[in-house]
Amino acid sequence: MSLRTDVCTNEATRMDVTDIPEEAYDGAESPPDLTELESPETLLKDGPTRERLLDVITGLRTPTKVSEIADLADCGTETARDYLAWFDEMGMVHRHDGRPVRYERNDAYFQWRRIDRLRDEYSEQEIVDLLADTLDEIDAYRTQFDAADPNDVSLVDASQDRATEDAWEALSEWKTLEQRAALLDAARRDHPPSGSTPSHIDA
Repeated sequence: MSLRTDVCTNEATRMDVTDIPEEAYDGAESPPDLTELESPETLLKDGPTRERLLDVITGLRTPTKVSEIADLADCGTETARDYLAWFDEMGMVHRHDGRPVRYERNDAYFQWRRIDRLRDEYSEQEIVDLLADTLDEIDAYRTQFDAADPNDVSLVDASQDRATEDAWEALSEWKTLEQRAALLDAARRDHPPSGSTPSHIDA
């Protein structure tokens, strides 16, 4: 079995490169000292406060008040404020000054960590092979729907000759492949994806 086939059948199925890696949250920084902010019972409820806040911020697509974030993470407002300041220093969130201060996730940070994970887990040639196969799958969808981009395809039109659910799943998979190709291309080029279509690769 060739390296390319082995990578595609084993490694690619083992990890979805569009997922947020667990190590995105690792770092040398220490979290705020919470011993004076919350009781041990509160800290242990539904898992560590830090992990609950991380779960919340990964879903913040719009600027959100600290009090709302604290409610979602089931922790005190001051605890959330301290952690959010720490996350801001790490680049994981954007701080929007004002009254009140609001925070949202920093997509660029998580994108960078995905790319960094790819470079760490795959060799340069494996990344090239994965990108080539991903682009082949994208080309198949472009031919199937006679369009250059999944956003150019109407779900109504795509459902004319197939079940609506099947059309939706196909278009969703196509969008995922486009995201995957951008990440793989960025890992190959050693810079973050700019949103442009990956260029020809030298396998």
